[in-house]
Amino acid sequence: MKINIATLFPDMCETVLNTSIIGRARKEGLFEVKTYNIRDYTLNKQKNVDDRPYGGGPGMVMMTQPIYDCVKAIEHDSGEDTFVIFTTARGKTFNQDLAKELLKKPNITIVCGHYEGFDERIIEEIGDMEISVGDFVLTGGELPALIITDAVCRMIPGVLSSEEGFMQESHFNGLLEHAQYTRPYDWHGMTVPDILLSGDHGKIADYKFKDALERTKAKRPDLYEKYMQNDINVEK
Repeated sequence: MKINIATLFPDMCETVLNTSIIGRARKEGLFEVKTYNIRDYTLNKQKNVDDRPYGGGPGMVMMTQPIYDCVKAIEHDSGEDTFVIFTTARGKTFNQDLAKELLKKPNITIVCGHYEGFDERIIEEIGDMEISVGDFVLTGGELPALIITDAVCRMIPGVLSSEEGFMQESHFNGLLEHAQYTRPYDWHGMTVPDILLSGDHGKIADYKFKDALERTKAKRPDLYEKYMQNDINVEK
């Protein structure tokens, strides 16, 4: 799998991409992530990537030409078409299901937004999807791009020690994750549930599922209702 990030701040992205589990897996070649500086594809000496919006209004708008040429360069380097994602506040909200959907794409390009956003025509011309990481506004699209990259790449075989590393986590199967414990057994008068020390894997699995179900019902009733409805549909 290959992910390309078109950005105004490649160094910011590289710092994160070379760190921790994702950084190690990247060095091992389990996936490829490459950053492209949009400014390298400008046609003016000042390397401007933005201009004033038609119709007036505050701020600046990212121009079509540098982004278009950047994405075409990515396709040329890859030797294949790329699935182009624009990070926008109005985009589809990113979640685990969408991460699993993107995992099926062999080549993805994420274009990081800035200023007041993109000239609409570039999204219409080359965009395949717009993604938002939540109902809030950030100063740039680099953090969303990194979030998307991390969430997708960590599911690639070999990145984590085992598939259980992500299959039992919150949101993967529609539920929040069960509570986790480690040493010491007794901390501030609070002890680890004895079932987790029983060695009975069947009972432990049942306990973890019930705990995940109850936690989801209490903390995220919206996810609980969705999970229960899906469960009913499967049984039918």
